[in-house]
Amino acid sequence: MPAQAPVPVPAPVSAPAPASVLGLASEGGPSPQQPRAVVQRASVRGQILDALRTALVTGELLPGEVYSAPVLGERFGVSATPVREAMQQLALEGAVEVVPNRGFRVIVRGARELAELAEVRALLEVPVLMRLARTVPAERWAELRPLAEASVRAAATGCRATYAEADRVFHRAVLALSGNEQLVGIAEDLHRRAQWPLVGGPAGRGRAALVADAAEHMSLLEALMAGEPDVVQALMGEHFVRAGG
Repeated sequence: MPAQAPVPVPAPVSAPAPASVLGLASEGGPSPQQPRAVVQRASVRGQILDALRTALVTGELLPGEVYSAPVLGERFGVSATPVREAMQQLALEGAVEVVPNRGFRVIVRGARELAELAEVRALLEVPVLMRLARTVPAERWAELRPLAEASVRAAATGCRATYAEADRVFHRAVLALSGNEQLVGIAEDLHRRAQWPLVGGPAGRGRAALVADAAEHMSLLEALMAGEPDVVQALMGEHFVRAGG
């Protein structure tokens, strides 16, 4: 069979997000000036999922708006099927909800729900990190310093999508030292839900807020290396309040 031509889609989340990921603000038409990158990975669905997640974090996919798979597929230059599959994954993650015969509506996550997510994350993660502060040697924590520094650099770009990924990577690596894969998976799901855009919420925060959030990663890592569980508890409390406030 002849090789399939590459499918043009937006850039992946690992790169700094462009001004418009999808070339849209809602159900309006695509921007004619929006350049399209070429898929670099085997999975078209995975590429689209990454791009949709980026659009959610940046707020380009607007809370409360309904988007249809065929329309998005046309803007991606692909069929509706991989878009629909990606949207179904986002529905499982709590980012969108199915609207029968219309498409998918982006969830509006209010301040109360975000505060609840922060509380649940704290209940799960803080006791674990306090225990790890007592048991994990400093040299193991030192191995995570590049990830904390990467989150600081990502925050400095002011790009919420870039920072969101670096933020998740750092927190996932910290919790991974517990050896509890179920905990890591649940915590990451809660973390991702807390990153979806809110009307007037953290998705609207500027670079200074991202930089402050990333600086707390460095402080947390220092406390973990020093074996100070009480400091870890205080820092994590402040960190989750910042994430959910």
